[in-house]
This record gives sequence, C-alpha cells and structure tokens, in this order.
Amino acid sequence: MTAQTRGRIRHIALSVKDPWETAEFYKQAMGLEEVTELDGPLAEGVFLTDGVVNLAILHFKSDEASQGTGVDYVGIHHIGFWVDDVVEQGKIVRNTGATWIMGDTNNPNGYEVKHTDLDGIIFDIAAHGWVGSQKDPGVEGNVARPNPQRRLARFDERRARAQAKIATIRAKEIPQAAE
Repeated sequence: MTAQTRGRIRHIALSVKDPWETAEFYKQAMGLEEVTELDGPLAEGVFLTDGVVNLAILHFKSDEASQGTGVDYVGIHHIGFWVDDVVEQGKIVRNTGATWIMGDTNNPNGYEVKHTDLDGIIFDIAAHGWVGSQKDPGVEGNVARPNPQRRLARFDERRARAQAKIATIRAKEIPQAAE
C-alpha cells in the first residue's frame, strides 16, 4: 500500500426538493457560478462552483438512488474528496472502518467511489475532481476541472420559475438586522 495522501474536500452535494430554486438562491446570495445541469439515472440537478469547490444541488429520483437517505431527504447528502489514488485511498478508508456503498473500488479512474463513515455519513473519493473544482489552488501544477457551463433546454421553465421566485423575494423590503 502506498503512503496515505491528504484528501482535499472539493465537492459537497445537497439533496433538495427543487435544485433550480436552491441553485438560484446560492447564485444570488453567495455569488456562486453555475457549472452544468444534470439529468442522470440517479438524480437531476445543478452544479455550482466558487472556483475551488463544486456544489452539487440534487433531487434524487428514487429511494434507491438516494443511497440510503430517502428521496424526500433535504440536507447535506455527501461530501467528496479529491485524492491522488482512488484504489489505495479506498483501501485505507475501508481499513479505517468505512463501508463501501457504490462505485468500482478497483478502478483508479473511478467516478465517485462512495462510502459511509463510522456515523453513516456518505462521502466519496475521486482522483479527477469535479467540474469547477481545483485540486491545489495556488500550487504550481494545480489541476483545475474546467467549467463547461452547460444548460439543458428541458429545464428552461424550471430555471425561469426559480429566477422569478428569487427576484420576487429580493424585491420585498427586508428589515435590517440589529447591529
């Protein structure tokens, strides 16, 4: 087994009711940049970035697809670590008590090999990072996953509805917080 390397938190996934509404909130409230939209077999959603970390905002399509949290769960679903070697790091995490739940543990290029920690919290490891993320910001030879800025036309109506809702909220006068 090779020496353990430091995993870098570069991916956080939220499970939400409406990914477009939540994404619009984080774009407007925190200035995050949209990366891409997803309509896959497990979930639909929107991916955002702050330039270093990828934020996946997902709605899972079934209880099975949600990997144990349930289709109606709302909250942080999992965190992702960018590691140097998925196979070796996977052996380390399992030897430390993690439980494998999905992904090819023998594929060094495996996508999001998911485990649960000792408390049942889901995390994944990947050797390639996530779109909009950077492995080692500011370090020579830093690897950055480009932002394809892909939008899916089938979500135009949902995106527009989310934008209108946030615009309505922002148009209301918000009382100032006490100083």
